[in-house]
Parts: sequence; C-alpha cells; structure tokens
Amino acid sequence: MKITFIKPNMGRTKDGRPYRDRACMEPLTFAVLAGLLPEGDQAVLYDDRLEDVPYGEATDLAAINVEVYTARRAYEIAAEYRRRKVPVVLGGCHASMAPEEAATFADAVVIGDAERSWPRLIEDARQGCLQPVYRDETPAVIHGVHTDWSIFRGKRYLPLRLTQFSRGCHNQCEYCATAALYQGMHPHRPVEEVIEELQTQHAPLVFFVDDNITADSEAAKELFRRLIPLHCRWVGQASLDFVRDHELVNLMQRSGCAGLVIGFETLEISNLRQMGKACNALTPYDEALTVIRRMGLMVWAALLFGYDADTPAGIRAAVDWTIAQKFCFAAYNILTPYPATPLYARLQAEGRLRYERWWLHPDYHFGDAVFHPAQMPAETLTDLCIEARRTFNHPWSIARRLWDRHTNARDLWSIATYLTYNPLFRREVFKKQSMQLGYYDTPPVPNNCFETADFTD
Repeated sequence: MKITFIKPNMGRTKDGRPYRDRACMEPLTFAVLAGLLPEGDQAVLYDDRLEDVPYGEATDLAAINVEVYTARRAYEIAAEYRRRKVPVVLGGCHASMAPEEAATFADAVVIGDAERSWPRLIEDARQGCLQPVYRDETPAVIHGVHTDWSIFRGKRYLPLRLTQFSRGCHNQCEYCATAALYQGMHPHRPVEEVIEELQTQHAPLVFFVDDNITADSEAAKELFRRLIPLHCRWVGQASLDFVRDHELVNLMQRSGCAGLVIGFETLEISNLRQMGKACNALTPYDEALTVIRRMGLMVWAALLFGYDADTPAGIRAAVDWTIAQKFCFAAYNILTPYPATPLYARLQAEGRLRYERWWLHPDYHFGDAVFHPAQMPAETLTDLCIEARRTFNHPWSIARRLWDRHTNARDLWSIATYLTYNPLFRREVFKKQSMQLGYYDTPPVPNNCFETADFTD
C-alpha cells in the first residue's frame, strides 16, 4: 500500500502567490508515522510549503496534518483527493481540537497521539474499512518510536535534526492548545530510545520539539546525563521555571544545550495571573536571565500581546525590553483563541470574538487580531504587533543585539548562527503578514458523510 503524507501550507501572500517558506523545518510527525508502517508499505511526503502537491500521482491513502493556521488549506487538499476517490485521513493538533469540523472533510480523523491508533488505521485502510474516528486517550508513555527520516530526502529544510523526548506540559495556561489537548499529562519516551536514535545521526544541531522539555525535571535530568557523552549541540523549548533547579541547569549546560525557546509572554503580573502561567512567577525576570546568561544560552523569547492589562504603551515597553536583553530572536504573538481552549470559551462567552471560526473565515488574514481587546481596538493590537516585529528585526536592532559576549557572540558558532538566521527570519516574518489562509477565495465545501460519528467515547 502507498501512503501519501501532506504537510499543508498556510496560504497565499499579499501578491497572490502561494507562500513558500524559506525557513521551514522537517515535519517530524510524518517521519514518526513512516517509521510505524509495516514492511513493504511505501510512504512519500509532499510538503506544500516547498512544492506543489501532485494530485495525479497514484496513492492508496492521503494522510494530512492539520494545524489551526493550515486548516483551510488542509481541507482544500483533502477535498481534491476525495474528488479523485482517494481516502483521506486528517490528524494533528487542530483535528484533535475540532474533530467534528475535520470529519466533514475526511474519511477518518485521528484524535490525539497516533502511535497506537496508526497501525490499526493502516490495516483498516488496507481492508477498505476505515473507521470515522481513531482515538488514543491514554498517552502514558511514548515508546517503540522508530523515526524514518528518509522521507525528507531531497527536500530543502533548515540544517538541523528534529527529535522528541516528551509531549505535553504540566502547566495549564488558559490560551494553550497543548494544555487543552494533554490536560496536564506529560508522557515521555524511554531515554535509551532517544539516545540510540541520536547516535545514528550526524546532525550539526538537534532540535528537541518537546512542548516543554523540562516539565518533568527528573526525566529531563536523566536525558541530559545520557546526552553528555554524545557531545551534541541541541536547542529546545522550556518554561522559565527551570532556572530554579540548580542540578537541572548544570546538567542542561553540560549536555550541550545551546539555546531555548522561552515563553516570557508578558511583563504584566496581572496578565500572568489571568493566563494562569504560574511558572513565570519570577518577574521582573532579572534573576532568571542572570542564570540563562551564565549558561551561555541563545534565547528565542516568545511574547503574547492582547491580555486585558496590555496597553499600547505597555506593548512598546515590552519590545524595548526584548531588545535591551539582546535576545537572539523574539516572536511577538497576538493572543489568539484556539478552538477547545479555555480562552476561546471565555472570549466567546464574553461576546468578544470577531469571528466564531476565524481560521476558516474569509475576512481573516494571518496576523489579525480575532477578538476585541480590553484596552484598545482590535486593529490597534494588530498594528502594534506589526510595529513590534519591524522594530525588533530592524538591521539596527540586529546589529545591536549581536554583541552579547555571554550569548550571541559567545563563540564563532554562536555568531555564525545569529548572523545566518536573523536576516532569514526577518524576511519570512514580513512575508507572512496579512496572508490569506488557503489558496482559494471560496472556502472548501464539506462532505458531511460522518454526521453520526461518535467523538465522545
């Protein structure tokens, strides 16, 4: 049997052309699923961010990953495959959060992690009896993962190897889709399995895509101890509270950690309380940043604008703060209600949503505020985030932030990394602004073939 994996694009740029991402990473999900296929089955990946989808190529099953920003495009692709009588399965975070919606565009929907349900789905597809729903509700431990990176061969991705140790996060932030999906669970792979996987690779840089690699500190310590002899260089994502555990900090540094994505989110304590991000109760962050600089880590700071205490002056002050801290990168995200999150439910109850299903709405464009903020018009919030990106990514800012001898200018590798990726990300962030989601003006038409599917079991 032949399975065609599809990684959808977001949509079209302002000039009407399909967005081509020059800074995209390998979509690890498909390498994991390819590694679970029985011997003899064939898998091929088409990444819509890099290449056209060859609908005319013969295949037995189209498996499409759906994220909230790619949902409209994913449904367009699914509709075309189904028009050609190819069965379609949809999975991914958005399909798990909005399965009833996804089911109207698919023959099957995978809810949650796929390691245990995927083999059953493949066998059902082989027999021609796909079920409408495949669900895994108990991801206690992730094991038996044999990642097949061969499906990425010949594609132009950033030169780093993606892997994963854990999923989920113990934090329960109001806005977070990961928190809503995993409900505080934090399953992880056996450390030995991860080490064996990395020993087969010779990548110059490894990216752990874990939502929060330090959420289970004892498990993280075991992983970091085993990484030390490998002498690899790695980056990942972690919540700010890791700095409180001195043993964890020491092991992380010795294991080869070169940088972290950290969600600082806001400088306003009342915002932290409203979003429920207790792990950031270290404001004004000075002590935490002292530890991070002592470790020599390059930081990708994530900030979230739009909570009720945010004002235009406060947002501009936060941008000035990120530049003064000389962070390697910064993401200025508009607070966006994802489906099935507490934030979505709250804003909906308060009548503050501009569009109910903004990810499919024809008037929504990437980077728009989709709700009514407390302290400013939605359009002002949108404009402030655009201004923030322009200010941080200005050539003057890039030059100023480079010269931190503890982090960005710590050594030749750090300088080269900084100077390579800052101009690249600067180009990409402005290409994405105001994109139309999906390729076509007319939304894809659903086929309600599974109206009786049971999504509650």
